Amino acid sequence: MIDAVYLIFSEFKTVMTANLKVEKLLPVEPEQAQESSAEKAAGQPGEKKSEQPESQIDYIYEQPVEKLLGALLPKYIEAQVLRAMLESSAAEYAARMAAMESATRNAGEVIQALTLHMNKVRQAAITKEIIEIVSGASHGA
Repeated sequence: MIDAVYLIFSEFKTVMTANLKVEKLLPVEPEQAQESSAEKAAGQPGEKKSEQPESQIDYIYEQPVEKLLGALLPKYIEAQVLRAMLESSAAEYAARMAAMESATRNAGEVIQALTLHMNKVRQAAITKEIIEIVSGASHGA
């Protein structure tokens, strides 16, 4: 028997960062109603806030709940798995892009260093030829 199912994937945050994320897929737990800080700040100064969570709204469904869950739960799981795969894929492409950018920058630096070295070698060869020509002309005269 399985107690829970978790998804583990790379969550894409930015091009330079991806976080390893663990999410509980099953059993599905209802989201808790959370008050934003703006709503909390909107209260009157002397007013006491109720510490009780809001009661859940009871909806009336056209189909029996079991039939709805039987149809919606597989779609929910499929959507969550697809989302995790897309997040991981985006994180992988971002890492590849960053690696290629770094490799391109490093290759540019190597090309500059080699060009500078080749120019120095060529300049030294030209200078050597000029010295040989000048020294040959002075010995011959």
